[in-house]
Formats: sequence, C-alpha cells, structure tokens
Amino acid sequence: MDNFGNIEVGIASQRSVVVEEKHTVSHTKSAILSTPKMIALMENVSASLVQPLLPVGFVTVGFEVNIRHKAPSKLGSEIIVSSKVLEVDGRKLLFEVQVQQGEITIGEGLHRRTIISIQR
Repeated sequence: MDNFGNIEVGIASQRSVVVEEKHTVSHTKSAILSTPKMIALMENVSASLVQPLLPVGFVTVGFEVNIRHKAPSKLGSEIIVSSKVLEVDGRKLLFEVQVQQGEITIGEGLHRRTIISIQR
C-alpha cells in the first residue's frame, strides 16, 4: 500500500513535557536535558502526529536526524516539544522539530521518518 494521502504538509503537534531525572545527562553532575533524550522526545512527537492517519498495520520509523541542541534545560523545567510535517514523498516524511522553554529555543532541526508495515 503506497497511498498515505491522509498525511498532509503543514500538520503539526506539540507536547508539554517536564524535564525529569530520566531525561537528564547521566555522565555528569549536571541535571540538564540530554541531547539523546531531547531527540527521542522530538521523534516521539513526530511519530504520534502521523500515527492516527496511517492505515492499520503501519507505523513510522525514524531514519535521519539533523538536530542542534542550542541551550540547556534544567531538571524540573517545562518544555514544549513540537513537530510539523514539511514534506511527504510517498512513504518518506520530513518533519521540522523544535524544543522551546518559554522564549528560548532549546533544540531545533529536521527529522525524517518512513512508513513501514509492521507485518514485514
């Protein structure tokens, strides 16, 4: 099945997250949001955005990230993780992703996912 017409350029979603210990850097004493956890949050919001639009038996998997972690976010901070579809090319999707803490951009970049059958 190659018709995934329900996913349109411009659809977007965001999620509020409080930075917990599980999101922080583990190899230092700094209780700040780690880059891998930030990217995981970006990927999760992107996947959740399009999942309800996919046919039964299909999911998306990430295959590329181009992210800049621009500022720290401390333990207990509220961040907003957002994702927007920039491009749909058959099964391949391009997302603009961002993490904000108030007016401060914590991280931003591009993320690519592809649609796969969970039967394969």
